[in-house]
Amino acid sequence: FFSDKNIFKSELHQKISYDYVTRKDFSPITSTSQCFDCLLIPEDHQSRQKSDSYYMNENTLLRPHTSAHQNEMISKGNNAFLVYGDVYRRDEIDATHYPAFHQMEAVRIFTKNQIKHEQKDLIIAEVARDLQQTLEQLVKYLFGSDIQMRWIPAYFPFTEPSFELEIYYQDEWLEMLGCGVIHPKVMELSGRDTEVEYGWAAGLGLERFAMKLFDIPDICLLYTSDAADDLLCVDLGGRRIIKKKN
Repeated sequence: FFSDKNIFKSELHQKISYDYVTRKDFSPITSTSQCFDCLLIPEDHQSRQKSDSYYMNENTLLRPHTSAHQNEMISKGNNAFLVYGDVYRRDEIDATHYPAFHQMEAVRIFTKNQIKHEQKDLIIAEVARDLQQTLEQLVKYLFGSDIQMRWIPAYFPFTEPSFELEIYYQDEWLEMLGCGVIHPKVMELSGRDTEVEYGWAAGLGLERFAMKLFDIPDICLLYTSDAADDLLCVDLGGRRIIKKKN
């Protein structure tokens, strides 16, 4: 989706096409600075607690999100990039949560002269619209144009405004990703000029996309070898689903 320039992503993308840099080789062992400080996550935030994250020592932990590499990538001058990787959180296991899973970080940065507005609040609104339009197109590309989705206002320390995108799955709304316009301070910490540069970032939970794409009822089925032995991949007129073997 992101690499194919023939796929419509957004009105702004049609005018300014970027080649997305892709990284999937970052180590999952990261610092508190990468995971929290560079993202403006305060000292008392729940995600910093040992009850939420897997610490190796006081300043080193398994990354809880691929946003941990955002500062490095932006600092190196990348204006469009994707980072894939395994992430770790002390989540209670249920049908949609597992302590180890995979994320994709997507980031897009614009310069002021690439945006039609000059007033700051209108620039932010335009960047936010590009973000939402791009992710809506991604969801439709994967699941079909009739997919039910909705945007929910959210709060993340490193984006403002912030949103969550939910889809209707198994008779309830399921969060698929968090995203937002990158906070100016995060841009500054990455060496960017916030007077002329604006960007958006999104973190996608890949297992949840796979669950919807292949009709997998429980995330644990992706990680339990015994359960996997009892599963069968079935092609239904070009649509693949995962079901129990008889």
